[in-house]
Amino acid sequence: MSELKKILVDELQDLLSAENQIVNALPKMIDAAHNGKLKEVFEKHRVQTEGQIQRLNESLQLIGEDAESKLCKGMKGLLEEGEETIEDGKDLDELAADLALIAAAQKVEHYEIAGYGTARTLARQLGEREVAVLLSHTLGEEESADYLLTEVTKPLLQQALSQEAGSGIKTPWGEPGETASRPVAGQSKARAAAVGGTSATKTKKTKS
Repeated sequence: MSELKKILVDELQDLLSAENQIVNALPKMIDAAHNGKLKEVFEKHRVQTEGQIQRLNESLQLIGEDAESKLCKGMKGLLEEGEETIEDGKDLDELAADLALIAAAQKVEHYEIAGYGTARTLARQLGEREVAVLLSHTLGEEESADYLLTEVTKPLLQQALSQEAGSGIKTPWGEPGETASRPVAGQSKARAAAVGGTSATKTKKTKS
């Protein structure tokens, strides 16, 4: 076995372990979620994960390796943190608990996206086109799951901010609707010059 192929096999076995751990953890995440849409995203991904495990088994078989997994310590740690998040969430209100749960879930998704991206690149370099296609399919599902979690976050975050504003808690960037007087970081020089030119023109008209 070439060194590159060995790395690919190690990556696939690592991902297989990660997915097996995730499929066992997702029911707990579904139960812990309060928001209906969040529950739906987790349930959808649970079904997807079962299919991803099948693809990894198929990928290993395609390159002549047994569908065995080796313990993915990275995923083990992330899921342990997720369990702590679920436990800590029992002392939080529903919005805060769900937002913390989403943060933990997205850490898992980002780990998987990195892993599948690396494995797909290796498969392509080794000419394992069928394996690369299978990995691309799963990578797309992981990216989609991450996107859906972000979309669920938006209204929950707005509700949480509204509640804090209503209780008199000042947000780090000021009161709702308050804008900064200084230019936004990253604003282009051309944009800043245009704004400055417009202001100067208005000043001249006012003086005249």
